[in-house]
Amino acid sequence: MPLILIKGTFSIKGTAPDGDSVRFIPKNPALWRKLENRVRANRLGGVQLRLDAIDALETHFQARVGAFGTQRQPEEFGNKAAAHLLDLLGFDSKTIRRGPKEIVQDAAPNTVNGYILTRFADIYGRAIAFAFAGDLDESDGASVFVTEDLLKQSANYQLVAEGLLYPTFYSKLYIDLRKALAAATESARSAGLGLWTKDVTNRGFELESLKTIIEEAVILPKLFRRLLSYLAINDDSVDLSGFIDYLNSNDDRVLVLPEGKITGFDNLIEVNGQTLRLTEKPEDLVFIEK
Repeated sequence: MPLILIKGTFSIKGTAPDGDSVRFIPKNPALWRKLENRVRANRLGGVQLRLDAIDALETHFQARVGAFGTQRQPEEFGNKAAAHLLDLLGFDSKTIRRGPKEIVQDAAPNTVNGYILTRFADIYGRAIAFAFAGDLDESDGASVFVTEDLLKQSANYQLVAEGLLYPTFYSKLYIDLRKALAAATESARSAGLGLWTKDVTNRGFELESLKTIIEEAVILPKLFRRLLSYLAINDDSVDLSGFIDYLNSNDDRVLVLPEGKITGFDNLIEVNGQTLRLTEKPEDLVFIEK
């Protein structure tokens, strides 16, 4: 399970880090060329990271069309995940002051040293990575075999283990890493940690208004994003009668691990009137990269 080691600094001032995304500036920007896909870097070589295998409750999401503007999921666990990620990386979340759109205006410190393990970028130019505080006793740019012990040191794993966000697996994630993260998810759920005390993704919930998903129902962020995007074009209605067709149009393909089959995300959502639920546990799904 080799990944590319890139050393550098995490930087937050002027950015809007959340529970699964943060800015990273490498010591050697040329190392980005080792990734399978091209990253979108700034003048310093800084790139927005998308932390692999995890999905935090949205703190500032805007549907691509429609007039909803920027929305968020219920505050508690999105805020906790965002703060704890930064603490895990070496920041002090108590000093962070945010302004409009969750942009960090001040923090002490506003940069910290760390490293990432990565091998590709997504279609938006974000490096998909495991993020770590401190240093690793390997040369910058080295190919590093990721053991379970090393994985457990990552911010990604620790956030899952504490139940502060959801697992969301994609097909390029190594199987052994996925299994370890799935086990951490199951342990957190069984222990009633974090958001698992309020999660209604599989149990289901009744959609009464936009308020339901932005203030009340704690659900898988991918489902939230699809649902909000549907509502944004639904002519001020929360009627779910067209939601499955909308999901089908997105063509999200998913491997359902217990059944060993690939299907559409729309086939995993059950709608009954204004009640909906995901029929499979999040850790039992592997989304196919587009």
